Amino acid sequence: MALKRFGVSLEEELLEELDTYVRDNSFANRSQAIRFLVEKNVAEKKWQCNHVVAGSVILMYEQDKKEITARIAAIEGVYERVILSTVSHYIRGNHCLHITVVMGEAYLLTELADKLTAIKGIRHGKLVMGRAD
Repeated sequence: MALKRFGVSLEEELLEELDTYVRDNSFANRSQAIRFLVEKNVAEKKWQCNHVVAGSVILMYEQDKKEITARIAAIEGVYERVILSTVSHYIRGNHCLHITVVMGEAYLLTELADKLTAIKGIRHGKLVMGRAD
Protein backbone atom coordinates (compact mmCIF):
# COMPACT_ATOMS: atom_id res chain seq x y z
CA MET A 1 0.00 0.00 0.00
CA ALA A 2 1.45 3.34 -1.04
CA LEU A 3 1.38 6.24 1.36
CA LYS A 4 1.00 9.66 -0.18
CA ARG A 5 1.60 12.80 1.78
CA PHE A 6 -0.10 16.04 0.93
CA GLY A 7 -0.95 19.27 2.64
CA VAL A 8 -4.48 20.23 3.56
CA SER A 9 -5.51 23.81 4.21
CA LEU A 10 -8.18 24.62 6.78
CA GLU A 11 -9.60 27.88 8.01
CA GLU A 12 -8.41 28.81 11.51
CA GLU A 13 -11.84 28.22 13.09
CA LEU A 14 -12.15 24.77 11.51
CA LEU A 15 -8.60 23.90 12.57
CA GLU A 16 -9.47 24.85 16.16
CA GLU A 17 -12.55 22.60 15.96
CA LEU A 18 -10.37 19.77 14.67
CA ASP A 19 -7.93 20.22 17.56
CA THR A 20 -10.83 20.13 20.02
CA TYR A 21 -12.12 16.95 18.35
CA VAL A 22 -8.63 15.39 18.60
CA ARG A 23 -8.43 16.20 22.33
CA ASP A 24 -12.02 15.21 23.15
CA ASN A 25 -11.66 11.84 21.44
CA SER A 26 -8.09 11.08 22.57
CA PHE A 27 -6.64 10.80 19.09
CA ALA A 28 -2.85 10.80 18.93
CA ASN A 29 -2.82 13.57 16.32
CA ARG A 30 -4.83 15.40 13.66
CA SER A 31 -4.02 12.83 10.98
CA GLN A 32 -5.51 10.02 13.04
CA ALA A 33 -8.69 12.04 13.60
CA ILE A 34 -9.00 12.94 9.91
CA ARG A 35 -8.42 9.31 8.91
CA PHE A 36 -11.15 8.20 11.35
CA LEU A 37 -13.60 10.79 10.02
CA VAL A 38 -12.94 9.88 6.38
CA GLU A 39 -13.30 6.14 7.08
CA LYS A 40 -16.50 6.79 9.03
CA ASN A 41 -17.92 8.83 6.16
CA VAL A 42 -17.04 6.15 3.60
CA ALA A 43 -18.65 3.44 5.75
CA GLU A 44 -21.79 5.50 6.26
CA LYS A 45 -22.12 6.10 2.52
CA LYS A 46 -21.90 2.36 1.91
CA TRP A 47 -24.86 1.87 4.25
CA GLN A 48 -27.08 4.23 2.24
CA CYS A 49 -28.42 1.26 0.31
CA ASN A 50 -31.11 -1.42 0.35
CA HIS A 51 -29.01 -4.23 1.87
CA VAL A 52 -30.67 -6.02 4.76
CA VAL A 53 -28.54 -5.56 7.86
CA ALA A 54 -28.83 -6.37 11.54
CA GLY A 55 -27.31 -4.58 14.47
CA SER A 56 -27.95 -2.35 17.42
CA VAL A 57 -28.31 1.28 18.36
CA ILE A 58 -26.60 2.01 21.65
CA LEU A 59 -27.53 5.12 23.62
CA MET A 60 -26.25 6.52 26.92
CA TYR A 61 -28.16 9.24 28.77
CA GLU A 62 -29.14 10.44 32.20
CA GLN A 63 -32.25 8.53 33.26
CA ASP A 64 -33.72 11.37 35.32
CA LYS A 65 -34.42 13.36 32.13
CA LYS A 66 -37.85 11.84 31.41
CA GLU A 67 -38.30 13.73 28.16
CA ILE A 68 -35.43 11.71 26.66
CA THR A 69 -37.20 8.43 27.40
CA ALA A 70 -40.40 9.78 25.86
CA ARG A 71 -38.58 10.95 22.71
CA ILE A 72 -36.85 7.58 22.32
CA ALA A 73 -40.19 5.78 22.61
CA ALA A 74 -41.84 8.09 20.09
CA ILE A 75 -39.09 7.66 17.50
CA GLU A 76 -38.90 3.89 18.02
CA GLY A 77 -42.67 3.70 17.56
CA VAL A 78 -42.31 5.07 14.04
CA TYR A 79 -39.65 2.45 13.22
CA GLU A 80 -41.23 -0.52 15.03
CA ARG A 81 -41.13 -2.71 11.91
CA VAL A 82 -37.30 -2.82 12.04
CA ILE A 83 -36.94 -3.11 15.83
CA LEU A 84 -36.46 -6.63 17.19
CA SER A 85 -36.10 -5.68 20.87
CA THR A 86 -35.04 -2.97 23.28
CA VAL A 87 -33.51 -3.12 26.72
CA SER A 88 -32.49 -0.46 29.22
CA HIS A 89 -29.95 -0.95 31.97
CA TYR A 90 -29.51 1.60 34.71
CA ILE A 91 -25.89 1.95 35.65
CA ARG A 92 -24.05 4.11 38.13
CA GLY A 93 -26.94 5.94 39.65
CA ASN A 94 -29.01 7.72 37.08
CA HIS A 95 -27.20 6.75 33.85
CA CYS A 96 -29.12 4.65 31.35
CA LEU A 97 -27.67 2.33 28.73
CA HIS A 98 -30.43 1.82 26.14
CA ILE A 99 -29.91 -0.82 23.46
CA THR A 100 -32.21 -1.24 20.48
CA VAL A 101 -31.68 -4.39 18.41
CA VAL A 102 -32.63 -3.81 14.78
CA MET A 103 -32.87 -5.57 11.42
CA GLY A 104 -33.93 -4.12 8.09
CA GLU A 105 -32.76 -2.09 5.14
CA ALA A 106 -29.54 -0.27 5.97
CA TYR A 107 -30.82 3.18 5.10
CA LEU A 108 -33.78 2.76 7.51
CA LEU A 109 -31.53 1.70 10.38
CA THR A 110 -29.19 4.60 9.69
CA GLU A 111 -32.15 6.98 9.64
CA LEU A 112 -33.44 5.58 12.95
CA ALA A 113 -30.01 5.83 14.58
CA ASP A 114 -29.53 9.39 13.35
CA LYS A 115 -32.84 10.45 14.89
CA LEU A 116 -32.14 8.71 18.19
CA THR A 117 -28.60 10.01 18.59
CA ALA A 118 -29.75 13.55 17.76
CA ILE A 119 -32.08 13.69 20.79
CA LYS A 120 -31.01 16.49 23.09
CA GLY A 121 -29.45 15.01 26.22
CA ILE A 122 -28.05 11.83 24.64
CA ARG A 123 -24.49 11.65 25.94
CA HIS A 124 -23.36 8.96 23.53
CA GLY A 125 -25.01 7.18 20.62
CA LYS A 126 -23.76 4.69 18.09
CA LEU A 127 -25.12 2.39 15.41
CA VAL A 128 -23.34 -0.93 14.87
CA MET A 129 -24.53 -3.16 12.04
CA GLY A 130 -23.51 -5.86 9.63
CA ARG A 131 -25.00 -7.30 6.48
CA ALA A 132 -27.63 -9.97 7.14
CA ASP A 133 -28.80 -10.95 3.65
